[in-house]
Amino acid sequence: MFNSILIANRGEIACRIAATARRMGIRTVAVYSQADAQARHVQACDEAVPIGGPEPKDSYLRADVILQAALRTGAQAIHPGYGFLSENADFAHACADAGLVFIGPPAQAIAAMGSKSAAKALMDQARVPLVPGYYGERQEADFLQDQARKIGYPVLIKASAGGGGKGMRIVESDEAFAAALTSCQREAASSFGNPLVLVERYLQKPRHIEIQVFADTRGQCVYLFERDCSVQRRFQKVIEEAPAPGMTPERRAAMGQAAVAAAQAVGYVGAGTVEFIAEPDGRFYFMEMNTRLQVEHPVTEAITGQDLVEWQLRVAAGEPLPLRQDQLHIQGHAIEARVYAENPDNDFLPSIGRLDVLQWPDHTAFRHGPVRVDGGVREGDTITPYYDPMIAKLIVHGRDREEARLRMLHALAAARATGLQTNIDFLGRLMADPAFVSADLDTGLIPREHDRLFPPASATPDLVLALAAAAVLCADGSGPADPAATANGPLPGAADGRQAGPWQLADGWRVGGVYQRTLVFQGKLAERTAQVQRQGTQWTLALDDQPAQPFDWQAGPPPVGDDALSPSHTRGTGRRQRLRVRLGNGSAEHPSQECSGDAFLHGLRLDLYTRGQRHTLQWQDPIRLATGQADDAGGGLTAPMPGKILSVAVAAGDAVTQGQPLVVMEAMKMEHTIDAPHDGIVQDVFYAEGDQVAEGAILIALDSES
Repeated sequence: MFNSILIANRGEIACRIAATARRMGIRTVAVYSQADAQARHVQACDEAVPIGGPEPKDSYLRADVILQAALRTGAQAIHPGYGFLSENADFAHACADAGLVFIGPPAQAIAAMGSKSAAKALMDQARVPLVPGYYGERQEADFLQDQARKIGYPVLIKASAGGGGKGMRIVESDEAFAAALTSCQREAASSFGNPLVLVERYLQKPRHIEIQVFADTRGQCVYLFERDCSVQRRFQKVIEEAPAPGMTPERRAAMGQAAVAAAQAVGYVGAGTVEFIAEPDGRFYFMEMNTRLQVEHPVTEAITGQDLVEWQLRVAAGEPLPLRQDQLHIQGHAIEARVYAENPDNDFLPSIGRLDVLQWPDHTAFRHGPVRVDGGVREGDTITPYYDPMIAKLIVHGRDREEARLRMLHALAAARATGLQTNIDFLGRLMADPAFVSADLDTGLIPREHDRLFPPASATPDLVLALAAAAVLCADGSGPADPAATANGPLPGAADGRQAGPWQLADGWRVGGVYQRTLVFQGKLAERTAQVQRQGTQWTLALDDQPAQPFDWQAGPPPVGDDALSPSHTRGTGRRQRLRVRLGNGSAEHPSQECSGDAFLHGLRLDLYTRGQRHTLQWQDPIRLATGQADDAGGGLTAPMPGKILSVAVAAGDAVTQGQPLVVMEAMKMEHTIDAPHDGIVQDVFYAEGDQVAEGAILIALDSES
């Protein structure tokens, strides 16, 4: 077994590999770009080496620099994770030439599966079922269109060297073929440097089912059952589960044996995934083989009880597979949800910025317990434009699919992520969608269920507005009296025995006997007003033009974020609260309504979590708005319109003062200077001189010094 390995990746997979290696007593070396100097994976490893700039081409794709780092630190092997260099045959060759073990398949296997066309030709020879189509080298437009006619519309044009949904077009008719082909070839050349495409029959209501295979250097190969990855957006996976719903033992065995045949046809070693497209009648066809560990591997680990990273390390070290095929069994059901920094309501566009709050449901190591979180970022980290915007993977395990689904619903409802857009609410709606509940799965589920998954915006509910009012009052130090503090009694927390008077209680008491305040909040649809009043010890709340009604609440700090402890977590600041509010007193005139939830106040943005939903409001504080302090505490300074960056006056770590020029950009033939809205520390600079930026692009992440 290895004494030391280098992990040539970042984020959650690097953390995942480091955890397994540590358990096995293997020393780990991390590599990191300038953008990842303080990243979680850096701290998870025993040693870390800087490898270049924030762009992947300047760091994580620099094979030469990564090899030098491995040799300099004494690593015996390199684990590429997934993405970046994991399916790069030249890198696998270079590792061998340098005397390092590449923890992955042989270079020739990567090369054989690197071209979709060549791979399908090879699978045809190995008698692995293929979708009817043309996978050859001829690329003349007339010839390909003739092939499409023979196959029968609709057809799918697909980049031969592609992935991730790029270079793919569905063509419904002969008239639309030429334009789709030109567009597909252009995108394939731009994305992959190779315009070669294939044409195949487009299957109606297909399911995406993949088989996890594993082979060792001694000729043994097994399959660790299947994963259903049908729920996708823009040809990219959103939800994965294992085993596939409705899979019969006979079909599982047939698909497993076909996957093993595919792996053996290329002399495969290590972890790999053979992806199939399946029709409703049970027929299945080879799609491609991913010659690496997959993002969704945790669901396979959950149902088999195996650590696939440990298997990778042992096989790469020359050991035999830990188990035979007849020793592998399915235990229960597992579901994985990919939590992304993205805006589902805006075509799932990535969202960049600082994670002000990041809290996960209680979970344990994946070998124990039903909930697992694989994350590569922490509270306070910045999601940058350089890398995939995945925040974490949330994995649940249950005795059956319904138990796993309900656990995922509860886990998503308990997750907290603020400061940028995420898909957490969308994932919750997906778990509750009737099509998903009934396992009516196919790759078109999300667009087909669009109206349910993307409901129109609704007005802010009254109880949510009451929670918002209570949150602001707590943040400002007003509210119900602390039961531990009474007038003329000891002042809580005072070591010198000082007495508490009405001035110290901060419970809304006023000399004149009446405390009154108007709070205005902007929701998705409209502005709403909460009129708060305290007379004597009685609080009332009037919402908009409704009559005032009795109002009371209780507050306490919510759980702290993952790995992060800062002063803002304490109750003293009131910026994070777990609240329970009640409107009415149970009388006929004022029926009682209650709810509880977590509130997070950042600048003037208020994120409220209650009843499994997130509500975001903007507090229209007249004082902060008048004094120019309304910028979101998340510190996202954005481009006012599309333009070009002319100069950047600051760098990460710089202290700035309110009004200081930070960026000059040119837009609409005019120069625009973006100034600091408040004193603070520059957390990150996302663009450089000469860069073109879109309207709303976050240019600089700025944190308050406090």
